[in-house]
Amino acid sequence: MERVVSTKAILSVPSKPHPRAFHPLPSLRSRFPSPALRAPHGFGSQDRPTSIAVANPQRSLLYPVTTGGQRKGPIFRASAAIPADGAGLVEEKASPKFLGVELSTLKKIVPLGIMFFCILFNYTILRDTKDVLVVTAKGSSAEIIPFLKTWVNLPMAIGFMLLYTKLSNVLSKEALFYTVIMPFIAFFGAFAFLLYPMRDAIHPTALADRLLAALGPSFLGPVAILRIWSFCLFYVMAELWGSVVISVLFWGFANQITTLEEAKEFYPLFGLGANIALIFSGRTVKFFSNMRKNLGPGVDGWAISLKGMMSIVVLLGLVICGIYWGVNKFVVNDPTIPRTERKKKEKPKLGMNESLKVLLSSRYVRDLATLVVAYGISINLVEVTWKSKLKAQFPSPNEYSSFMGDFSTATGIATFTMMLVGRWILRKFGWGVAAMITPTVLLLTGVGFFSLILFGEPLAPLLGSFGMTPLLAAVFVGALQNIFSKSAKYSLFDPCKEMAYIPMDEEMKVKGKAAIDVVCNPLGKSGGALIQQFMILTFGSLANSTPYLGGILLVIVLAWLGAARSLDSQFSTLAKQELEKEKMLKQKENGSLHESTASENSSNGSPAKQEFATESETSAGTSHGQQSYTSR
Repeated sequence: MERVVSTKAILSVPSKPHPRAFHPLPSLRSRFPSPALRAPHGFGSQDRPTSIAVANPQRSLLYPVTTGGQRKGPIFRASAAIPADGAGLVEEKASPKFLGVELSTLKKIVPLGIMFFCILFNYTILRDTKDVLVVTAKGSSAEIIPFLKTWVNLPMAIGFMLLYTKLSNVLSKEALFYTVIMPFIAFFGAFAFLLYPMRDAIHPTALADRLLAALGPSFLGPVAILRIWSFCLFYVMAELWGSVVISVLFWGFANQITTLEEAKEFYPLFGLGANIALIFSGRTVKFFSNMRKNLGPGVDGWAISLKGMMSIVVLLGLVICGIYWGVNKFVVNDPTIPRTERKKKEKPKLGMNESLKVLLSSRYVRDLATLVVAYGISINLVEVTWKSKLKAQFPSPNEYSSFMGDFSTATGIATFTMMLVGRWILRKFGWGVAAMITPTVLLLTGVGFFSLILFGEPLAPLLGSFGMTPLLAAVFVGALQNIFSKSAKYSLFDPCKEMAYIPMDEEMKVKGKAAIDVVCNPLGKSGGALIQQFMILTFGSLANSTPYLGGILLVIVLAWLGAARSLDSQFSTLAKQELEKEKMLKQKENGSLHESTASENSSNGSPAKQEFATESETSAGTSHGQQSYTSR
């Protein structure tokens, strides 16, 4: 007697089902592992597939599990039914993109880019303004700069970092950001609208005159720090904006919210954006500096220009704070935005004696240290001398500031171009040529600059035919030297310096970099200032010491070129050895990969055939099982 079981309440099955093979996606296999979803024992042939996904999924719902010949009721599992054609599979939706970039990434990168642009826009205005204030002030000159950097700027920077370290242990990250940046914004606004208009009342001019008369003209620089103390305070705050707001606040925040993949892709674009900010801010300085031409006689044009530029600095500072608040409010607290918690690498802390031992023990490290020290000294020697001639050519603050605006714009354009060309130079000509371009540019422009200063009178008739005086020609050549030396530093010198660490062994790479950071970076930055201070106090003025400064610059640049040539020969040898090691490692990896692939193919060949045969047998056995079930 035939007995028919109605299955409409469970699943409707066609009278003549056509079995179709289902090939699961890799993600499906990981979600439904085969050991947990094996076909029930005791039913049909033992050579059935190990996963429901391979066989007909209707089978587990239609047929009961039998154990020991006894039939039990059907078992239902709390799992999603997957049709044989795979129509019910749900794939993860791809995150929305704009111009090929995920929107979750753009939510971080776009605000960071605007924030970086505003910070550097302000920095260019502040950098140009600080030089105008301290160089063109009455009773001061460019001789004040080396004393200011050594005896005011450096102690203030150290004190600020100590205070920042203590505040970071007490305040949250957001509170620390506002606590640090708001005093800068308030000071620059107060300087333009309060301190500068009150300069005659708050500057001890009479006391400075008495000190200068007692000490002599050689102490013009140190006495000028006291004479124009509010301008010097502006100089230090502008310098700290570059080191604190850019290096500490911005990059610390950017590293906090971005992933490593995003940093590799977008951080280089921030460098290009920095030069764009330099171009636009230079035009802004030029615009406000030329306002004096449209003002009547007796009006302090520089005070008006200063108020306009500092208003922009304050406004953009508030924009920076607003962006920081918005990113923390809507991006950092968004759980869908990816981010990476980076663990800070512990750098070896070497003392001065240990650093000197590392520097003296390796010729390679000594040559690399020479490059770093030589660049720092050379830039300082030329820059201060050039600014003294710049004041002689443009004594008015508005004229000086207008020229500095053009200088900043030209620096931005040259650096942007050199960053694009620098990669081609490294690939085409190699490390040695790229490393020698910066000292060569400094040498050629330095010789031209100091020659115009020392031998300007014999060249006056020739320069007059071009409509220039020796002083104006020296100003232009010095500007070209500063522009091309800075653009070459960012595009060639810095990459070459970092590349030089790569072929070193791990121990020397770590210790050598630490030693250069401890000894060479401070020595390069302060070495030029110390040399100038010694020359000024010895020969009475910066102008009297110019011939000696030119000779010192020539010796330093020649030593720089020699170290670069020596380092190139060592770098080429080590780089070849490094490439050979990498090739050997790749060959070993490829060999092991081929062996593992071959072994997997040999071991997986028969099971693949068995799986295909089992799938065919099971598909055929499914219809036979359905017929036998209904015939009982």
